[in-house]
Amino acid sequence: MGIKPSTPYGKDHGGCGLVGILDRAGRPVSGDMIVSSLCSMKERGNGLGSGYAVYGAYPQFRESFGVHVMYNDAAARGTVEALLKSKLELVHAEPVPVRKIHAIADPPEFWRYFVNPPAPVIEQGEDALDDLIVGTVMDINERIEGAYVVSSGKDLAVFKGVGHPDAIAEFFRMQDYAGHLLLGHTRFPTNTPGWWGGAHPFTILDWSIVHNGEISSYGTNRRYVEMFGYKCTLLTDTEVVAYLLDLLIRKKGLPLPAAAAVLAPPFWKDILQMEPAKRDYYTALRVSYANATLNGPFAILMGFSNGILGLNDRIKLRPLVVGRKGDLVAIASEESAIREVIPEPEDVWAPKAGEPIILTLKEGAPH
Repeated sequence: MGIKPSTPYGKDHGGCGLVGILDRAGRPVSGDMIVSSLCSMKERGNGLGSGYAVYGAYPQFRESFGVHVMYNDAAARGTVEALLKSKLELVHAEPVPVRKIHAIADPPEFWRYFVNPPAPVIEQGEDALDDLIVGTVMDINERIEGAYVVSSGKDLAVFKGVGHPDAIAEFFRMQDYAGHLLLGHTRFPTNTPGWWGGAHPFTILDWSIVHNGEISSYGTNRRYVEMFGYKCTLLTDTEVVAYLLDLLIRKKGLPLPAAAAVLAPPFWKDILQMEPAKRDYYTALRVSYANATLNGPFAILMGFSNGILGLNDRIKLRPLVVGRKGDLVAIASEESAIREVIPEPEDVWAPKAGEPIILTLKEGAPH
């Protein structure tokens, strides 16, 4: 058994399927709902990867960082647990509950750890807390063979692996989970291998990413984030998007619309025709963060504890549709996936190329 492939797979062409469901009032959405929506797009994958993210999954540990780790080596688990205990306060540890099914053969082992930073780090402020968690994730992924961190945010659970979305959902018992925001993804690998760690979502801290398409600027983007201490070790282009957003939003302090404009900026010909203040703003973003711009065809959903961001490339080479009824909102690759969970939406629309869709919880909503 191995969670990382020893040799690259051949290139497969196809389109991934992605979906995000948000209840803006903060009410829990059942895991069954995201599974139903994603499985309606099963043909957009080929069984080489599917996954889910659930925000609000662990209310009993909501103030602790939840670190999900996959293992294919018992010795790796001991090494990871020793590392966690050396850097953090371990509140609780347990295997992730799974169900043995015929469709999932020889899976890795999954554990979840709820951890708190030590008091001296807490006194240094939120940035120090987050940097400690990020550094710990990078250490595990880069240095401990046979272990990979699946997620590391507060009140966030990620479940992913090799299989179709219905099989992954059954294996991880998705019906047992609910949250105010859920993401789902079914994968048809393009330039990267299908393996357990290469399934979506990709995460760091509070950010989770699902992606349809191809990041042709991956080399430039990877070199850029690695200048700031991030390590891309997971054999896929999507991983770098999670780190870019953490860098731009958390470390650089950009608001969500500005971060989206860095990833998918207006073309220069359009910037030059803007009124002066707007032209100067977009010029500054393009010049300051040129190496963070994403090239290639893509549709991205980014989840965070307070909402969701949807974003297309600047030519809209991958589909993205939004539907709404009351406080319930869904964003997906296909309208059919939206109507699977919102049968009679009040609004359905397709965002323009490069236009960010940012939806957040209502003020005062529990999460």
